[in-house]
Amino acid sequence: MKGLQVEIKRALRDPQLRVAMERFVSINTAARSQAYTEVDLQEIQERVRAMKEKALENLPELFARFKEEARRAGAAVFEAASAEDANRYILELAVRHGVRLAVKSKSMVSEETGLNRRLAEAGIRVVETDLGEWIVQLAGERPSHMVAPAIHKTREEVADLFSQVTGQPLSGAESSELVQVARRELRRIFLEAGMGITGANIAIAESGTLVLVTNEGNGRLVTLLPRLQVALVGYEKLVGTWEEAATILRILARGATGQKISSYVSLITGAVPSLEGYRQLHIVFLDNGRDQMRQDLRYREALYCIRCGACLSVCPPYRSVGGHVYGHIYVGGIGSILTAFYHGMEAAAPSLDLCIGCRACVEVCPAAIDAPRMIVDLRGDRVEQEGLPATRRWILRDVLRNRDRFHRALMAASWAQLPLTRGGPLIRHLPLFFSSQNKWRSLPAIALRPLRRRWTGERVPEGEVQARVAFYSGCLIDFAYPEMGEAVARVLRKEGLAVSFPLGQTCCGIPALYLGDRETACELAQQNIAALEEAGADYVITACPTCSMALRHEFHRLLAGDPVWEARAKAIAARAYDFSEFLVKVLGREGSERARGLEGRRGTYHDPCHLKRGLGVYDEPRELLVDKGLKLVEMMDSDTCCGFGGSYSLSYPGISRDILERKLKNLEATGAEVVATDCPGCVLQLRGGLDKKGKSIQVRHTAEILAEGLG
Repeated sequence: MKGLQVEIKRALRDPQLRVAMERFVSINTAARSQAYTEVDLQEIQERVRAMKEKALENLPELFARFKEEARRAGAAVFEAASAEDANRYILELAVRHGVRLAVKSKSMVSEETGLNRRLAEAGIRVVETDLGEWIVQLAGERPSHMVAPAIHKTREEVADLFSQVTGQPLSGAESSELVQVARRELRRIFLEAGMGITGANIAIAESGTLVLVTNEGNGRLVTLLPRLQVALVGYEKLVGTWEEAATILRILARGATGQKISSYVSLITGAVPSLEGYRQLHIVFLDNGRDQMRQDLRYREALYCIRCGACLSVCPPYRSVGGHVYGHIYVGGIGSILTAFYHGMEAAAPSLDLCIGCRACVEVCPAAIDAPRMIVDLRGDRVEQEGLPATRRWILRDVLRNRDRFHRALMAASWAQLPLTRGGPLIRHLPLFFSSQNKWRSLPAIALRPLRRRWTGERVPEGEVQARVAFYSGCLIDFAYPEMGEAVARVLRKEGLAVSFPLGQTCCGIPALYLGDRETACELAQQNIAALEEAGADYVITACPTCSMALRHEFHRLLAGDPVWEARAKAIAARAYDFSEFLVKVLGREGSERARGLEGRRGTYHDPCHLKRGLGVYDEPRELLVDKGLKLVEMMDSDTCCGFGGSYSLSYPGISRDILERKLKNLEATGAEVVATDCPGCVLQLRGGLDKKGKSIQVRHTAEILAEGLG
């Protein structure tokens, strides 16, 4: 893990990498967003998921059909159980045909197997012909992206690299100059090569056809000029029909580069004719852990991936540090999952914790793959295999699981912090090695009187009781921001609701779950379910989207298989709502007691990740704020993560700070006097960052804004 932290620091300090990543993300995101407006993304996601699931369920039959059709068309088909099997077959083929030079195009699977190195050890030179792949090959690096492998390099860096190859100085002022160099240098290679190696984006069973999608002509040349052609393909690329292949083609380029369709779509069926007769086509299908993944229903949907890379361009940590920090062949969140099965948990372990859980990848993925959920499951698998580190085990098992001990520890900390807070609401300086946590943000003081000590009995409205709600506060509101809980209670009472605070509630367990401690998360889920049941309320209301996610989705998932606890968890989930969602969807916008009071004030809204992407709540808080009189100005990337991520900001403060800096820049550009959000964690991050910058912009929970003027 220390090696990972070193790599993160190196990446964050690399100015060229930062320039390259910002260029890539801004251009790619804008292009993809425009391309997605021309399709019904949700409809395509559903079709791709159904199609991929059908293919995986019937994979043996699909492969048998493909093999039969491909062989009938003159191709040879080889089944490789492992990376070594695939490399051995291709090497023996090259030796048998006297190949000394091979050209390659677009094959992440060959990166997975280490094919280039294996051929080079046998004296066979392999030249990458995709421009990005050629660049990283010349630099002695790995691809940092599935589609744009050299995206981490600036044009100026590429010019320096090409100058070394050609012996002529190149400025890099124009991309066309660099393309001309690549074209000139590679053209001769194409004509001399004895073997062409590609991957495949799709394999169509009904005709034995391979589909290769590129934006450069190199893919065509690799498949047409050498007398011997090899395609190295993962089993997950199989689909049944041409119609299904067309569905993937419709979304692949949109997700990858923001195009309606790529420049070249090559369809290869069997051996193709040439001046010397028919070229040989050898198709190598690779397992290497894929069938194990297919049979594990928790991870099977990772095989839905069509390798468009859309998830990477919206991933905040990837944007900050690039792909090489992930440490292996496949990068990003989806890459961590694939690596765990293709190369083992040890290879995947360093990158598993880089996911901040913002779920932006799920939103843009053409197959809506829930990579964050699978990463959490893999963390749990890792803990079951290796156990928890001693300090983490003590915090999670001995403190967090024991409600009284956990709360006593927080109260003790509230008094111990007084020399740092001097009675104020923020901690601006921490001593010794703790200082890295608040050099870039101030931290909230732990409340001397938490919400649970302020709350006495049920808080009832002045008039008739319309319904009873139990308020589930979560740790931050209870112990750091009790005023938020008071605001929630005031608003709900004015709506005619009786509000209780079950004292048996404790941490929702998400911190433990995200750290891989499923045992503790299950225990905390049971404690909270029992406490909320005892309240006997009609609804359970939260003001923390992460806690809402726990109540609505995680509790019954954690307790699945236990007929009693699973049913109890689902009963809680059915009546659990986040605060803004409840006011609009259940009570309606026309609530008579929501007085105006922000007329003329300029504000903006930051979308908490779990509120928008976990609960599907986006318009509701905005509607409430506009009703209140706020002049709402949308900030750029309002739904992009603020970088908090709970314990993530403690584990990776450099990445958290970098993500926050982008958010604060967008926030300040709105000219807002107040920033509203519905997550106490986001309040912590944004308020702390603005305080360190000396900015007077207020950061408020929506509940606090609505409570103003209610008394």
